[in-house]
Amino acid sequence: MTKSHHILKWLLAVCAVALLAGCATGPTVRTDYDPEADFSRYKTWAFYQPIAMEETGYSTFLTDRIKADVRREMEARGYSYDEKSPDLRVNFQGIVREKTDVWTTPRTDFQYFYSYRRRSYFAVPFWYDETQVTQYREGTLTVDLVDSARNRLVWTGDAIGRVTRKPPQERAQDVDRAISEIFLRYPYRAGSNEPVTPVKK
Repeated sequence: MTKSHHILKWLLAVCAVALLAGCATGPTVRTDYDPEADFSRYKTWAFYQPIAMEETGYSTFLTDRIKADVRREMEARGYSYDEKSPDLRVNFQGIVREKTDVWTTPRTDFQYFYSYRRRSYFAVPFWYDETQVTQYREGTLTVDLVDSARNRLVWTGDAIGRVTRKPPQERAQDVDRAISEIFLRYPYRAGSNEPVTPVKK
């Protein structure tokens, strides 16, 4: 892959996070996990290398913000940061897609006929469905937890939402919220295999 393709991919990823951060109604969060993973084995963590959103070597204030949010969430669950030999590595990525909404709205109209017997027009109602199409952008911010020894995904969370544009400070605050909502669905603490909250998907 050429350098220009790497840069384009990176720009799209950052764009996805920036747009997702502008979600008007908040993101929808989905999670999944490896049922064979033993989460009691995981006590330390570090960031995956390279982070998917920084494959070109560049970082932005949003990627730095995500890193700070991830660090806060992992430490709150008792995980210690270990750059050299972590049990888990955390990766994250942003994707934006063009989407289409199609829906129908019931409508009523009238057709007019001339009655020669009554010497006037009369209306006959009829009903139909009017189809409407809207184009919009959907952003997805994904956080992956990877078993470092096996390089195997053991837990993943997505924040998905229809997006709008906002000022940088508001986008940063919404990124904080998206990461928090993703980790609310992560049910484990360091060194424990017992969920502290129900797994939500």
